[in-house]
Amino acid sequence: MIVEYNPFHNGHRYHVTTARKQTNAKLVVAVMSGNFLQRGEPAILDKWSRAKAALHNGVDLVIELPVEWSIQSADYFAKGAVRLLQMLNCTHLCFGTEGNSTFNYEDFGTFVQQNQKKIDQEFHRLSDETMNFPQKMTKVFNLLYPQMALDFSSPNHLLGLSYAKENAKYKNSMKLVPITRKNAGYHDEKLTVQGIASATAIRKALAKSRSVDNFVPAVTANSLKNSTLQTWEAYWPFLRYQLLSANLDSLRKIYQMTEGIEVRMKAAAKKAASFDEFVQLVKSKRYTWVRIQRLACYVLLNIYQEELEQQQMQKYINILGFTKAGQAFLKEKKDLPLFSKIGKKEAKMAHLMLRSDQIYQLGGQLSEQNFGRKPYIYQ
Repeated sequence: MIVEYNPFHNGHRYHVTTARKQTNAKLVVAVMSGNFLQRGEPAILDKWSRAKAALHNGVDLVIELPVEWSIQSADYFAKGAVRLLQMLNCTHLCFGTEGNSTFNYEDFGTFVQQNQKKIDQEFHRLSDETMNFPQKMTKVFNLLYPQMALDFSSPNHLLGLSYAKENAKYKNSMKLVPITRKNAGYHDEKLTVQGIASATAIRKALAKSRSVDNFVPAVTANSLKNSTLQTWEAYWPFLRYQLLSANLDSLRKIYQMTEGIEVRMKAAAKKAASFDEFVQLVKSKRYTWVRIQRLACYVLLNIYQEELEQQQMQKYINILGFTKAGQAFLKEKKDLPLFSKIGKKEAKMAHLMLRSDQIYQLGGQLSEQNFGRKPYIYQ
């Protein structure tokens, strides 16, 4: 599974249980985003707390999706995560989706693999600058692949399509197992009576100091009550400092900083009193909230194109935790670059992860995220 668990809730537990049942899995592996997430935001709980919750609720092994992959658009996010699952020789990939459970993701992946050149050509023909990426891709595929009424606007469905495209590139591709979300959609903002709510609804409830105990397992509830909950507002002073202190030439070198957006971001940083206000000032039809959040992460973490690409060439598996079954599985994988603790060698190989975690710690009363930490063991 490819997950974020922001935070781990009852819907995630349902996903784990259903995935194990549908695949008759001997082992459940979760590739989980580290402390910064795909939509360009800090995780509400650190990676260790979220891994612990997963292991207490059916997952056997949690490994980290490093920051060079985790704060990315769907295709790059999928590329990094699928590569890790392939390194472990996983046989099935289970993921949640808002889409129709009968949608054939494997056929879609094969189609893209065979027609990538045509897809790219049609995409570049679209000159309408008011359309964002999901809208453009929906139009392209409705033209090239009309028999599948595709919609790239649903977040989990979009990730599923990206997993399918990346998975199809491998000779020993995994069997794709979509699991339809139960009761709550990705963007649902209300807590329901069925005990399953979206992570978005849970985070909004927490922001209003409402109890979410009925919607999360006990281990998550405990972490939420005893941890500093991280939000963008905690990092706003640091982001603002970066934007105001850097000159425009330096900002232009930040990863994904294109089309003069650095001018708009710097101007907004002078006026905004909060992160939300900053995004409102920067966003447009072309620059969505999520795209601005990702750019903000790149600025906060001081990530440049060349550094990120070099980091993506590194292949390592950072272990966050395991059960007895997960531990036994890892003992058979001694030929893989497994990180069970961070020393000088590991720090050099994963320097971007270390830097991002050190900056994450600035958001509140957080413990050391790497040095001296060992995988959490749930027995």
